[in-house]
This record gives sequence, C-alpha cells and structure tokens, in this order.
Amino acid sequence: MNHKLICKLIGNVLRIEAVFMFFPLIVSLIYGEGDHPAFLWSMIISLVAGTALAGFNPTDKNFRARDAFVVAGLSWILLSLFGALPFCFSGYFDSFIDCVFESVSGFTTTGSSILTDVEALPKGILFWRSFSHWIGGMGVLTFMMAVMPSVNASSVNLLRAESTGPSPDKIVPKIRETARIMYLIYFVMTVLLLMLLRATGLPWYDAFMNAFSTAGTGGFSHLNTSIGGYDNMAAEVIITVFMFLFGINFSLFFILIGRKFVRFAKNSELKVYFGIVIVSTLLIALNISGLYGGFFAALRHSSFQVSSIISTTGFATTDFNLWPTLSQSILVILMLTGCCAGSTGGGIKLVRVIILCKAAKVELDKIFHPGSVKAVSLNGKKVNQEIVLKTALFFFLYFAAFFVSLSLLSIEGTDLVSSATAVIASLSNIGPGLGMVGPTGNYAAFSSFSKVILSFCMIAGRLEFFPLIVLFTPSVWKKGRVK
Repeated sequence: MNHKLICKLIGNVLRIEAVFMFFPLIVSLIYGEGDHPAFLWSMIISLVAGTALAGFNPTDKNFRARDAFVVAGLSWILLSLFGALPFCFSGYFDSFIDCVFESVSGFTTTGSSILTDVEALPKGILFWRSFSHWIGGMGVLTFMMAVMPSVNASSVNLLRAESTGPSPDKIVPKIRETARIMYLIYFVMTVLLLMLLRATGLPWYDAFMNAFSTAGTGGFSHLNTSIGGYDNMAAEVIITVFMFLFGINFSLFFILIGRKFVRFAKNSELKVYFGIVIVSTLLIALNISGLYGGFFAALRHSSFQVSSIISTTGFATTDFNLWPTLSQSILVILMLTGCCAGSTGGGIKLVRVIILCKAAKVELDKIFHPGSVKAVSLNGKKVNQEIVLKTALFFFLYFAAFFVSLSLLSIEGTDLVSSATAVIASLSNIGPGLGMVGPTGNYAAFSSFSKVILSFCMIAGRLEFFPLIVLFTPSVWKKGRVK
C-alpha cells in the first residue's frame, strides 16, 4: 500500500473541493442572505486539511489498482464529509447526519433530500447543493486527472476506480487526454443547456441550478415542487432532452463529433437505451391518459418522467405516486436498469443487462447444442469472460446490498414500498422513489441510523461497490503486501 501517494491524492481532492466552494461563496455574497461565513470556514478547513495531506512526498511512485480503489473510496467519503460543512455551519439542518446525507446525495448525484422546505434556505446553500451534482457527475478524480500534471502513472487505475460501467473507454490513447476531452464535452453540453434554459425565460440563477442538476443527472431543485413549479413547457422539453443526452456514454459523443455516424448508430447499448425510452414513454402515456384528459398531455408527463428516471436524474413535473400500478412498475424497472455506462447517470447500467442476457443465451444454446462454441459479443467484438463474470458479480453485489439494506431499514417499521424504493433510489442514485419518498415526499422521516445506511448505499452505488469493498477489506491495509 502506497500510503504517502494515497494521502497526497486525497489531499489534492480536498483542495479542489475548497476551490469549488468559492463559487457558492460568490453567490452568497451577491444575494447577501448571510450564509457566506459557512463557506469561508468550510473553505479554510478543507484547504488546511487538503494541504496537510498533499504535503506528503512519496518516494515510491508505484501506484497499484488496489491503491486507486482505496483513493476512490476515501476520496468520495471525505469529499462528502467536508462537503457537508457548509450545511452544518449554515444552521439550517437539524443534525450533522442530515448534513452528511444531503452532501452525499449531492455528490453522488442521487438527489434525495431531508429538506421539507428547500425554498427557505439561502441561495448560496442551494447553489452548493446543485453544484455538488455537477462536481460529482463526471467525478472529482476524473477532474483531478484532467487538470493536475502531478497525477500521472496513477491515471489509468483512478479512471477505472471511479468510472461507471464494466470498463471505461479510452477515447484517445493517453488517459489524461481522455479525461480532458470528457470534461470538455461535459462543460460544453452544460453551457449549451444553460443558454437554452435562459432563452426560455428562466432567470440566470434558476438556469444555473437546473443546468447543474440536469448535467449531473442529480435532480436537486431549489423549488419545493421541482420542475413542475415553473409550468414552462419549453423548459420541460429542453430538460427532458438533456436528461436523455446526459444518460448516453460520453465516448459516443466523441465518436459523433468525429463524424463516425455508422459506429454511433450501431452501438448496442445506445439502441437499447433509445428503444426502452420510446416504449416506456408510450406505454405510460397510454396508461395515464385518463388522468390528464388526453394522450398528448399524458405524453408530456410520461416523456419527462421516463427521461428523468432512466437517466437517474430524479426531477418531477407531476406526482407519479398517483399513477396506475403499471406505470409505477415501469418506473421501478427503469430505476434498476439506469442508463448507459460512461454517462453521468446511475443504476445497474444497460450494458450490464445486455451482457448478462447474451451470456444467458449462450448458455442456453450450449444446452440445446452441446457442441457449440459461441461466445458473448457486443458491438461486433468478443466480450472477455472476465467481464462477464464481473458483470454477474456486480448483479449479485447490487441485490445483496439491496436486501441487506432493506432488512436494516425495516427495523424502524417503515412501509415496504417506501423502504424498498428508497434503497433502490439510493443504490441507483435516483432520488425519489414511491410512497413517502415519492416526488412530493422526502427522506426526513427516516431515523439517523437509516440515513447512514442510505448514505452508504448512495456512495456504494456511485462507485459501483468495488472501491468500498477494497477499502473495508482488512488485508488491504496490512504492511508488506505488494500484489
């Protein structure tokens, strides 16, 4: 274990977080609502702690995969803890557990909240909530790789530890250039969304807030009624489209920019993503048309909610708790599957579902045709057996975490629908579930114990389990181990 290099990298993460806090500080000063001391103290504490850790000078430059997983796990935990400081110092939260829950929910782009009246908070604090979505959407370690020259040999392992999906795609040979291109695409798309929202008549502050939450597929809103509070159809349509776009693998945007249209169109995960969105939208629209006085009004709400749930953003324009069982069931399935790997969205990821389905088909073919030697393939390429096994392991870990967390939450006697969908929403980084955690509800009624469990689920879901497993494996921390 390369302890000094691990400390140095984590220190850099905290220093980056301190710099990010400068932006909500400016917002708090502009609006003058008295929350600027919360950011000043948080910046100082984060900067001092980060500088102390970054001061380690490692002589051993060897950075192994397990070190990267430890850095990823510790970075996201500490990022959330230090990110909770502005909430704590603001005085608007009842306990530090609530502050941490809100911070974890922000950085993991989950969007679950314990706040019952978000409009009562100062604009600087609300800005930090939504901005944390944007920071966490692409990943703070990816950002660090893109901007810091000192992160060199560790880049590949760090990208693997933080990226979503079976394996991250290198869109150019150099991993740092890949990180820079991904962040550039992310930034440009965010700016484009910001300008379009401003063009619909939204004030600059509102446009920024919704752009951050949409780009990070997080779903925090500064309105109690979320996007439905605007009653702005143009803004709804734009957010619907961009939620869908941010659920696409960012490497595909690079392919599209390179005018490789055929390769883009033939991508298996993208085709499944398009198909699921279209079918789900139409089925729900038909199912709820009676609630909204016609098919086209229902289509407006179904398209928004399908895009919101499958991209794991979590915005709402209506209370889908009141929808028929069929529509709710479709939304729960979309919560589980999520969107594409390599996007800012969460969930199991469609590529894993595709791989597992193809692996099952191969095994069935072997039963009917014992002599067959078919292999799992994706986009015309053979999928390594190791990836198939890791995909199966991920499914096991996801549902094992679901059942264990649900059992722990059931201790306090919350109804099954609320508890189950709260766990799914946390593991898949969605935010709203059904029951008391529906689009018009929140997580305030859960005990501190349950909030800690759900916070752990949010981080585990964002990092896709393996970094936390490595982090909490005792043998990893024993001296003398070099593998």
